[in-house]
Parts: sequence; C-alpha cells; structure tokens
Amino acid sequence: MANPEHLDLLKQGVEVWNAWRAENEGVRVDLSETDLRGANLRRANLTGANLNRTIFVGADLTESKLNGANLDGAKLIATNLTEANLTEANLTGANLTGADLAGAILREANLTEANLFGVDLTKADLTKANLTGADLEDADLQGANLTEANFTRAHLSDANLQGANLQGAILRKAILYRANLEDVNLEGTIIEGAIFR
Repeated sequence: MANPEHLDLLKQGVEVWNAWRAENEGVRVDLSETDLRGANLRRANLTGANLNRTIFVGADLTESKLNGANLDGAKLIATNLTEANLTEANLTGANLTGADLAGAILREANLTEANLFGVDLTKADLTKANLTGADLEDADLQGANLTEANFTRAHLSDANLQGANLQGAILRKAILYRANLEDVNLEGTIIEGAIFR
C-alpha cells in the first residue's frame, strides 16, 4: 500500500512533489496500489519509486526537454499503464514485469535495460524507443508500432510480435528464440548478429 504522506504530496501537484523529492533524496517513495488514472504527472520525479500495481490508465507521463516524468529504476510490477502517454519518458532499468501497456504511447522512450518480462504491449507505439538490453521475454507486442526502435542485445525469446511494424528497427545481437514473427514488417530492419534459434 502507498504511503499516505507520499500520496498526499503528489496530489498537491508536480511542483510541490518535485520540491519535496529534492529535499528528501534518500526517502524511498511508495505509491504502490494507487489509482492515478488520468493523472497529469508531466515532469514528476518518480525515480526509484515503488509503483507496483498502480493504475495509470490514460495518465500523462510524457517527457521532453522541458517536461517529463523520470521513472529511472522505478518498480512498476503488474502496473496498469493502458493507453498512458509515456512519450520520451525515462524508464532506464525500470521493472515493469507483467505490466499492462496495451495501447500506450512510448515514442522515443528510454527503456534501456528495463525488465519487460511478460508485459502486454499490444498496439503500443514504441516508435524510436530505446530498448537496448531490455528483457522482453514472453512479451505481447502484437500489432505494436516498433518503427526505428532500438532492440540491440534485447531479449525477445517467446515474444509475440505478430503483425508488428519493425520497419527500420535495430535488432543487432537481439535474442529471438521462438519469437512469433508472423506478418511482421521487417523492411529496412537491421538484424546483424540476431539469434533466432
């Protein structure tokens, strides 16, 4: 369960939240099992936060040079991020095991070394996302837009990529054991050193 104090601070707005985080860098943030459906969390500092089983359906967690959520190293196990906007979000090393990201927007998101084991990314938009070294074993990427996404050294064993668009994607040294590549668009995809069997 979420720490009530942390939840109350977040509800006061991103500016109050980030100021508190800056003054309390050593505090372990716990916002687990919270309903943050549709919340505007642009620019929110959620680095290392426990967000397990939190509902972010339709939430705005976008990042750009001026505004964005920082989820570096966050724990998002079994979190519901259906149709959430995570454009350019920093999810480096985040644990999203079993999370629901169906229809989520992750354009240019940084998912380097993220744990995405068993995640639902059906029809998600990961255009130009960085998934270098990410674990996507057993992930469902059916119909996902993976145009120009970087999957260098990513683990995609048993992943379902049926109907996904991998046009211009980088699969250099990616592991694709038993991955479902039926009806996948591989036009211009770089597969140098990829392992299929």
